[in-house]
Amino acid sequence: MKANQTLDCKGLACPMPIVKTKKAMDQLEAGQVMEVQATDKGSLADIQGWARNTGHQYLGTVEEGNVLKHYLRKSSPNEARDEKKHPHVVSAEELQRKLAAGEKLTVLDVREPAEYAFGRIPGAVSIPLGELASRIHEWNRDDEIHIVCRTGNRSDLACQLLAEKGFTNVKNVEAGMYGWTGPTEKRLSKKGGTQDGGSGRTE
Repeated sequence: MKANQTLDCKGLACPMPIVKTKKAMDQLEAGQVMEVQATDKGSLADIQGWARNTGHQYLGTVEEGNVLKHYLRKSSPNEARDEKKHPHVVSAEELQRKLAAGEKLTVLDVREPAEYAFGRIPGAVSIPLGELASRIHEWNRDDEIHIVCRTGNRSDLACQLLAEKGFTNVKNVEAGMYGWTGPTEKRLSKKGGTQDGGSGRTE
């Protein structure tokens, strides 16, 4: 596919591919196409969610080796809309207090499986953002769900998705795992498989 601009985001982790994409998109004219090259597997769901949120058109993704090439078409002024944020948020400290108090809630981790394996909030359920739409039936719409990712960007998109589907009590954990100072657990083995690990603390 021919692109008017190619943006190199290889080696960058969330939220940087989206941050760079936003800035580069401002320089394009309506109807022009951008190719975003990324190695972060989570960038696929990030790009799709951002495009849906802003009115730009996600055209597709081509995978070449470990590089994902995402294609976006800039919307015309009448198609574009201001980027929105989910209004209901909690801090990592507030979530930690709720968990310590034994409050009934679900922690949903929407990072990629490898990110989840290397360190997660104990008891957090893993559903990558890219799979969330197809697994909404696993949740009750009245459940209290706190959604976490790496920095709070992916989880914001997840909150918006659930809210659009009628979920009434979802909250975005601001700063994500970057802001989490509570206990964590990991699921790793020396042979590259997975197993339950002990709990520790994030650095």
